[in-house]
Amino acid sequence: MPLLLLPRNHRVFCQLCRLRRQLSVLPPTTIPILESVASCRTWRLKAFDEKKSVGFVPTMGAFHEGHLSLVRRSLSENDLTVVSIFVNPGQFAPGEDFEKYPRMLSRDLEQLAGGQVSVGGVFRTTSAVFLPSVQEMHPSGITRDVASQKGTFVEVEGCSHQMEGAIRPTLYRAIATIVTKLFNVVQPTNVYLGQKDIQQALMIRQLCRDLLLADPDAKRVHIVRTVRDPIDGVALSSRNAYLSVDERSCAGTLYRALQAAETAWTRGGTKEKSISAAAAVVEQGKIEAASKGVEMKLEYVEMNDADSFEVLDGKLHKGSRSLGGTNPILLTGMLWVGKTRLVDNIVIGDSGTIVS
Repeated sequence: MPLLLLPRNHRVFCQLCRLRRQLSVLPPTTIPILESVASCRTWRLKAFDEKKSVGFVPTMGAFHEGHLSLVRRSLSENDLTVVSIFVNPGQFAPGEDFEKYPRMLSRDLEQLAGGQVSVGGVFRTTSAVFLPSVQEMHPSGITRDVASQKGTFVEVEGCSHQMEGAIRPTLYRAIATIVTKLFNVVQPTNVYLGQKDIQQALMIRQLCRDLLLADPDAKRVHIVRTVRDPIDGVALSSRNAYLSVDERSCAGTLYRALQAAETAWTRGGTKEKSISAAAAVVEQGKIEAASKGVEMKLEYVEMNDADSFEVLDGKLHKGSRSLGGTNPILLTGMLWVGKTRLVDNIVIGDSGTIVS
């Protein structure tokens, strides 16, 4: 009997096999599902032959209105729209939430099938869903332990170690790698990303520019404004599903803190005072949260140049730098509410050069 060779991390191997089995029986849907790289490339070649534009929305599933707004934008601007659903294990370091990350394939497909946009009297809906396995996307294998990973990886130097990258140092290497693979397969005309993950979106735009990608060209990587809860302004996120009722009632603290920092800055305060204003809001939020038995921890609030990603000097203020043209500021934050990590941002200055 031949020997069965397993990867070093047997637990990860078993988890990936189990997830693959879960996806092997697909829920019914009217949308074509492309499960392999080969089938997606065949689909794309047909679109090339028919000279049809293709919009692409890359996701990890567990759709909310933010995802659906990206899909609608793509439907309105492209002949065809393809949505990918892939929970990339490489983006989750050991101890992070890969196993419990919400997976709602049936619900996701229902929402895509039910979403239509009328363009010139013709209704468009999602043309295809790219639903690859881990093996398809990582043919050399993948482990969440970066030190033992083998294969080809992509890094975008200079914009992946700040903000969230400082807390999760291997995150953007994993994102850059999987996005490059997805773009190589789908070859989209246009790509649609959410502002909520602004660092990721800007890194992807730079990746396209630096690697001279044609499909998509960097100018066709569209960053769409964050969709927020209409009551408390919380940025919609798949991870919000982790929050208990009491935790969810405290989640608006992060956005209020960023708003306080923005207000202090626009009134002429220094970066240092603006960050202090945000921290004060969080401290008050902690007191209110504690009364509900909820623990909150502020990981960071930071202000970075949107072009270089450099951290602003603490003594800088609105009047000491130009905020017009191509030089807006990224005001970003990360807050733990219970065991859930929330991220959010506000673009200060000419946000139209970044988001649309």
